[in-house]
Order: sequence, then structure tokens, then C-alpha cells
Amino acid sequence: MGYCAESQLSVRIVCDATLAFIKRCNVLYAIIEMTDFREQRACIKFCFTLGKTATECYEMLKTAFGEQAMGRSQTFQWLSRFKAGRTSTDDDERSGRPVSSSTTEMIERLRQIIREDRRRTIDEVSILVEPDQWRSNT
Repeated sequence: MGYCAESQLSVRIVCDATLAFIKRCNVLYAIIEMTDFREQRACIKFCFTLGKTATECYEMLKTAFGEQAMGRSQTFQWLSRFKAGRTSTDDDERSGRPVSSSTTEMIERLRQIIREDRRRTIDEVSILVEPDQWRSNT
């Protein structure tokens, strides 16, 4: 195996390891920050329809979902929303950046940046991947 082949192999390993790390971070972020409570909100809506109090509804959620149940204040807020006439159990739209930007184009762009200089820091790579975001913040 020649020097070029070894060099290309090490760049590929670094690229693949970096992408795997980024994917793990995105998954962990989704698990920690973006727990899907739609099913629980549907249960709250059902409790509202049955005329249950917020406390009764919260206790039922804790029984059904255990540690994964949404918090007491969230339960009370959603019950209030349904009392106010809300019908949807979906989250409201939020402004800002999407949770994940793992498109095929973005992955390929990331690979190219890392291939150009594999000694770049994560901060340098993120600035090169999305320069518009960094310009607006400075």
C-alpha cells in the first residue's frame, strides 16, 4: 500500500468517524430535547373530553407512561389549551434552525471540507459548512 493510498484511507476513516459522531449527536439531541409527546397530548385531549381534572389527567399519564410522562406543568398547560378550544395535538411552528441538517448535500459538503484539511477543528468546519449562520451572529 503506497503513501497516497494510506493517506486516502486515513482521510476516509476520519471523515466517516466525524460523520458518525455528528449523527450520534443529532440522535442524542433528538432524544433529549425533542421527545415526541403527541401521543400523550392525545391522551390529555381524551381526558379533557371525559371531563377529567388536570390532576387526574396527570396521574393517568404517570401511570401509563412512567418516567417518560410529560411534566405536571406541561400537562396542565395542554389541558388549558384544549379547554380554550384548541383541537390539534401538534406542536406550534417554531422559528429558527431545524433540528437536523443531515441532507445528502450537507454530508457531501462536510466530507469535502474535511478532505481538504483533516486537521480543522469542529468550530472551523461548522463555520465553513454554514457561513451565513456565523456571519449573522457576529
